[in-house]
Amino acid sequence: MNITIAAVGRLKSGPEKNLWDDYARRLTWPVKLKEVGEKKSLPPKQMQEKEGKLLLATLPAGATVIALDQSGKSLSSNQFAERFQLWMTDGIRDVAFLLGGSDGLSPDALARANLRMSMGAQTWPHMLARCMLLEQIYRAQCILGNHPYHK
Repeated sequence: MNITIAAVGRLKSGPEKNLWDDYARRLTWPVKLKEVGEKKSLPPKQMQEKEGKLLLATLPAGATVIALDQSGKSLSSNQFAERFQLWMTDGIRDVAFLLGGSDGLSPDALARANLRMSMGAQTWPHMLARCMLLEQIYRAQCILGNHPYHK
């Protein structure tokens, strides 16, 4: 299974980049980060639409898409791992996660999603949310492989 994380903004050097690199090295599942530029010069609604189009353009054809959205379904780590197991059992080749900008994902991006997933009720910095998502993907891999990391 190939995993794509499509996100608004660029991950610059610093603690978040170091954390990202650490989890990326640990993963055996292939993960690609596709970054699109923020469109801060536009009014919020237009910015959201433009960023949404850019994110959708990064998706592999036929991918199962998960939109990170505050109104999405909250999954435990075990439930998240179960989703990966189902995707693998179903022969899903590509899974893609969408992370919007400061105004969230566009209606078109949300409509494309097969699943809307929340990372909890709190608001997280975008760069940290990426790292948290990657950590949960790594944790799912460990759960499915009976690795002691999850304990």
